[in-house]
Amino acid sequence: MKKKIFAVLLSAMMVCFAVAGCGSQESSSGEPSTSLKAEDVFGEDITTEGSETTEAIVEENVEGKYRSELTNEWIDEALKNQRPVAIMVDNEKTALDHYGLTQADIVYEMMNSTLNGEVTRLMAIVKDWDSITRFGSIRSIRPTNLMIGPEYNAVMIHDGGPFYIDVYLKNPWVDNLSGGFARIDNGKPREFTEYVTTGEVAKRIKNSGYDTEYNSYYKGAHWTFSDPSAPTDLSVQTDSKDCTLVDLPFPHNGSELEYDEASGTYLYYEYSKAHIDPENGNKQLAFTNVILQCAKHEVYDENGYMFFNLINQSGKGYYITGGKAIPVTWEKGHDTDPTKFYDANGNEIKLNTGKTYVGLVSTDRWSELILK
Repeated sequence: MKKKIFAVLLSAMMVCFAVAGCGSQESSSGEPSTSLKAEDVFGEDITTEGSETTEAIVEENVEGKYRSELTNEWIDEALKNQRPVAIMVDNEKTALDHYGLTQADIVYEMMNSTLNGEVTRLMAIVKDWDSITRFGSIRSIRPTNLMIGPEYNAVMIHDGGPFYIDVYLKNPWVDNLSGGFARIDNGKPREFTEYVTTGEVAKRIKNSGYDTEYNSYYKGAHWTFSDPSAPTDLSVQTDSKDCTLVDLPFPHNGSELEYDEASGTYLYYEYSKAHIDPENGNKQLAFTNVILQCAKHEVYDENGYMFFNLINQSGKGYYITGGKAIPVTWEKGHDTDPTKFYDANGNEIKLNTGKTYVGLVSTDRWSELILK
């Protein structure tokens, strides 16, 4: 560490002397100043390992780790090229408690039906799927999910779906594992008993002949992240507003996200209680980043089947982090193109390091969204 800092110091001092004449600058009084010392350039105690000063100069790579393209957190380097999975999770009250959801890197929530109070369903993007011990319960998929999952080159995990998904499943960029996962007797009706369990994902992907690593349909990292040493601070934006509560217009689920200043995350609640994960010490589901995406939905039939129209579309939304929110716009092209979000100046937003929640809100409900 000291050698690295010394090299940076030496290089900077050489530039300083060669370009600015550091050793012979005049003071404000007109008298020649004394030569700059190392601590004048970098601050005091430059060789103290682990100090704030050294960390500001160079970020040490963590051996055997890399920064995840989904969260920017340090994760095992062996996962670098591994495709994530996108797991459909039933979000009816009967399905609670959910198992394993705190292991998701990104969680999407969206209306799943125009009936039953517009009940929502969750889609969990999981990079390290081999660490799953129990995840779910899982349920059927919808066309909207098959528009979003390919943005991550994810293998879709679900249990069937309406015939409206058939045309999407035929797309060559869609790989999916449907049904046949472990059934666990939990005293509930059968539709709430199917879970992804230990080793099942690896076995099923292998048996299906799917790529375990990113393939030719992968368009690259979905998100842009801020430097952890200089995180995104929305308070500097002229259009930012305080946001410590996100009250989503999901009447059936009553989904809310409350900001916890101590952890810098938004804690997830639904059905008037904290969302916990019994598979991981009853931890509450929490997110560093919250993105709200306003999109138009279209209805297939009188049975409540619907989809959000996302392909070659754009719209408005919010980006929320650190107790602040800013309005954003979004746009998406092809199925495999990542949805991009931009601030009022047209700059792509930079997420902070950590997990992300994305809520799709219908244009019909957007005016009912509460941020405060």
